[in-house]
Amino acid sequence: MSVTLRDLRRCFEGAVPAAIATSSGDGTPNVTKLSHVQFVDDRHVALSYQFFNKTRENILANPRATVEVIDPGTATHYHLYLEYQHTETDGPLFEYMKARLAAIASHTGMSKVFKLLGSDVYRVLRIDAMPGGLTAAAAEGADLLSGLRACLAGLTGSADLAMLLDGVLEGLERHCDIRHGMVLMFDPQRGCLFTVASRGYPESGVGSEIGLGEGIIGVAARERSAIRIGYAVQDYRYVQATRQRFAESGGDIELDREIPFPGVPDANSQLAVPILLDQRLLGVIYVESPQEQRFSYEEEDALSILAGQLAMAIELLARNSEQAAEPVRETVALPQPPVAGSAPVEVRHFAADRSVFVDNEYLIKGVAGAILWKLLSEYNEGGRCEFTNRELRLDVSLGLPDITDNLDARLILLQRRLAERCPFLGIEKTGRGRFRMAVRRPVRLENVARC
Repeated sequence: MSVTLRDLRRCFEGAVPAAIATSSGDGTPNVTKLSHVQFVDDRHVALSYQFFNKTRENILANPRATVEVIDPGTATHYHLYLEYQHTETDGPLFEYMKARLAAIASHTGMSKVFKLLGSDVYRVLRIDAMPGGLTAAAAEGADLLSGLRACLAGLTGSADLAMLLDGVLEGLERHCDIRHGMVLMFDPQRGCLFTVASRGYPESGVGSEIGLGEGIIGVAARERSAIRIGYAVQDYRYVQATRQRFAESGGDIELDREIPFPGVPDANSQLAVPILLDQRLLGVIYVESPQEQRFSYEEEDALSILAGQLAMAIELLARNSEQAAEPVRETVALPQPPVAGSAPVEVRHFAADRSVFVDNEYLIKGVAGAILWKLLSEYNEGGRCEFTNRELRLDVSLGLPDITDNLDARLILLQRRLAERCPFLGIEKTGRGRFRMAVRRPVRLENVARC
């Protein structure tokens, strides 16, 4: 073949729907649209099998088919003459196609309709090209390979997890021209991901959450597979949570405990890559762009490599932090001087979900909320302000998962939420494995048993 399948990979992105022509055993033709054509290797493609329809019936009776794909840049039409080989219902190919279809279905509310039953693998017998008359635009942007190399070099030398994650997003912008991105860490207890670092958004969204299987991020996490969508998905919008003040009354109180999720409102390209360590999910790198087809197979490959190296860097930081952590010891309470003329801060802790409200504004919940409540309680009881990471890890009341890096991620989340919402409260590092709870206004605590 003068044209190879690798040359056509951008035709398989879905910007222009593909079509398949089949015929029945008696030669009756049938033409229909395809939801997914997947590059497999230099001689094979895979088509999604979702329904037992006329196309499927024809293929089982007559294994020959013709698929038309169109290059969105040049309008060149390609006819792929195929021969059906087999159907895969498990394995890497099936899982990848299943995850991509599930992400699109989740965005459009069609999860119960768009379900992959199998990946039909076809051998490509011939490719015919019909030029579209347009000239492909010259490739622009950063050299991806050198950009990846620079991003990988930036993983070394990070003193802590916060610096590491911020460095990844900064590197993607500086070296790969990827301007909108975030890193979410996985909470295995609650089965969700929470944002700990972001770049390129008006609001950081730190603390916002995505459940497993929700949207492109949640599906990439659940399936442990990179998901890439290169065009606008109909009716897709980020779910923006709204924060409401709750009234001081004796009646039932409806509390909003969500943080608005950051995102480009007109994102036309999305790429989510899981951060995996031996198939253990640590988190997700997510990038997006208002430009259609912004992320290609090459960006997907590059970010997958970066995510793998990031996972090892996170694990190494966690091990070094654990080994270098100072032992638990008696801490002398050193009360901070009161801040003259400052009004007391009202802090409410709701035990049911361990959420914390500061002056009637939602701040944080879960493990991070439990940590903040512990720090403020000990400060109020005895003026204590110095703490160690190690003692928090050993405190069973906090309910930390048995994953060493989880505490570091929670402390980053808490530190950044306080910096954004409560400048009179703060967490300040005082050394490796040690930090100070800075309280700049008097604090009044209330523990509420019910929500």
